[in-house]
Amino acid sequence: MLETRQLDQFAHEYKLLLDHELRTLVETLNAPSILKDSMVYSLKAGGKRIRPLLLFATLEAFGEDPRKGLFPACAIEMIHTYSLIHDDLPSMDNDDLRRGKPTNHKVFGDAVATLAGDALLTYSFEVIGKLPNESVPPETKIKLVVEMAKAAGAEGMVGGQVADMEGEDKFLSLQELEYIHTHKTGKLLSYSVLAGAIIAGANQNQMESLSAFAHHLGLAFQIQDDILDVTGSQQLIGKKVGSDTANLKSTYPKLLTLEGAKAELTKQITAAKVNLQKTGLNINLLVELAELVASRDH
Repeated sequence: MLETRQLDQFAHEYKLLLDHELRTLVETLNAPSILKDSMVYSLKAGGKRIRPLLLFATLEAFGEDPRKGLFPACAIEMIHTYSLIHDDLPSMDNDDLRRGKPTNHKVFGDAVATLAGDALLTYSFEVIGKLPNESVPPETKIKLVVEMAKAAGAEGMVGGQVADMEGEDKFLSLQELEYIHTHKTGKLLSYSVLAGAIIAGANQNQMESLSAFAHHLGLAFQIQDDILDVTGSQQLIGKKVGSDTANLKSTYPKLLTLEGAKAELTKQITAAKVNLQKTGLNINLLVELAELVASRDH
């Protein structure tokens, strides 16, 4: 069993490793410079890297070397980044800022930004294939690819994005809003946990408990996003606040009031932690990540 570390130390170490590998993977491509520049521009914008950290922390919970998950973590961050590039486009949310910097299409134009997103999505599957067979058997790589496609595609993130757009300027029920959040945000976040469990060879009970943990954490993540769109500052968030209201979206504060949304956030984080306790694993880092999701200010 690997020695338990504090989250800040763990996050610092693995974010540096991830950022270096992401840049290397893109810069060594035999592709047009402007395309690589556009891909790297959004990848290096940073953020908390919650999804890769969940994968690394899950591996550590099993007593596995988190570095086994480096390529899947890069693949996940590529998919997440492509989704942000496309979300910001004029045909989608039409945002000018992302993490305090001009959005990709504002720097490189709509066409290159779109293609950079396409390239990141496509490359993510190749990156999973780069996993060495001696550390991750071929059948495990196939499972990782299949589950990642489900999480990112029509049954996951993309389907949730479409439901989100169709829900604009409508009064959605709480159930409809939960569907959007579970798919648009939650599916890829859940995959981050499950990918670590798949690599570690989790048993059925552990997979079910980790799946439930990730489901509740994904909802909590989006609820906090909704709250920050009301209470956050543009300086910290790195984009305009109030965009959900401007885009006529249903949100947890809108349906439950701000206090009700905060109560629901606490409920989801508590449920996430309860399911973690059922795994019998070294869950310290995963608990800290859950608390970080609930308390983040950007």
